[in-house]
Amino acid sequence: MSPQLALVDCNNFYVSCERIFRPDLATVPVVVLSNNDGCVVSRSNEAKALGVKMGQPWFECKALAEEHGILALSSNYALYADMSNRVMSILRDFAPRHEVYSIDECFLDLTGLPNVRALSYAMRARVAAWTGMPVCVGIGPTKTLAKLANHVAKKHPRSQGVFNYSALSVAQKDQLLQRIPVEEVWGVGRKLTRRLAEHGVHTVQDLRAAHVPTLRAEFGVVVEKIQRELQEIPCIDLQEIQADRQQIIASRSFGNAVTELPVLQDALSTFVANACTKLRAQNSQAAVIQVFLQTNRFRKELPQYMPSLAVPLPTPTNDSLQVNRWANHLCERMFKPGYQYKKAGVVLSEISPVTHQQGDLLEACVPGHGKLMLALDTLNLRFGRGTVKVSTQGAYSGWQMRQERKSPNYTTCWEDVPVV
Repeated sequence: MSPQLALVDCNNFYVSCERIFRPDLATVPVVVLSNNDGCVVSRSNEAKALGVKMGQPWFECKALAEEHGILALSSNYALYADMSNRVMSILRDFAPRHEVYSIDECFLDLTGLPNVRALSYAMRARVAAWTGMPVCVGIGPTKTLAKLANHVAKKHPRSQGVFNYSALSVAQKDQLLQRIPVEEVWGVGRKLTRRLAEHGVHTVQDLRAAHVPTLRAEFGVVVEKIQRELQEIPCIDLQEIQADRQQIIASRSFGNAVTELPVLQDALSTFVANACTKLRAQNSQAAVIQVFLQTNRFRKELPQYMPSLAVPLPTPTNDSLQVNRWANHLCERMFKPGYQYKKAGVVLSEISPVTHQQGDLLEACVPGHGKLMLALDTLNLRFGRGTVKVSTQGAYSGWQMRQERKSPNYTTCWEDVPVV
């Protein structure tokens, strides 16, 4: 039996989340901005038509925005995560196997299910009715072709949001792939597109029909896997269980430049709390901590300083208090006055399960705060992240991210719940 994989993708996800609670924005060109309101990370179809580019700095768009009434909103990550969870929970009911690929994409295994086209329209209808989120569905025998089919479903109104590549004849498949540029293939970026063009590969059909040994010799096994997927040979499995992270990074660009050590340490305490929460969520511990500081590399007129220090922890741990002490110590060692710091972060690595505890003959065993960490996580899960914090966290607000255009937390804060 030939595999039938569906990729369900939310349309213009961040913008759609905002429009669900603001029906008055249904026809208004809207963009959502990245951290500190820097760059465009989501665009409505109206904003795309006006020429707003993905990743374009917002200051470059201001004249266009004033001319055409483009509304810019700050990223509202709590809202987007909650809406994503709601959509994914609905999709799980439609297939025995699924993989949440990103915040707005989910692969479903529809192999053996009857009438996958009707099922796909039912998915779209239920997600729209229960959440208001518009989605498109692409169906194919491999993940790469399902993603390509989703691209077709979005671009062609006749598909009505669902496109089944598997239902095409051989001639129709050739004709379709010949019309799609190779950069639309999952995993083919700008640099690879240019390299493929040098070898006469310009369309998806060119890539599918390319000489296999030459392709492998020039581009390696990754591109060969993409080609085989285009040839309907599955090479990328559905990942039903998320693998534990082998490295956890918590970092952020500051809303304003930071020049004082206590403010930097306050920011790092927040990053440590976030990183250790993720560590405990997967029942893991880290053996190495790295802390880095960065000045603004785009401000060439300012002195630049970008230090980084990593140390092994005495024993692997996921204790926020222990990790925070090391983060503050490393920050103090690296800090130099006279610099304007724009970003900082914490990296936890050499991660292992908490059941694997290797002692040290030369170091005394430091007792952890397991029950305290469990209580902290339970309270923050129930009442919201940051409800209970380490004492060194939250004393300063100068480094916090700029979100001057942020919408209310419609679904994650009682005060912001819409009232009808």
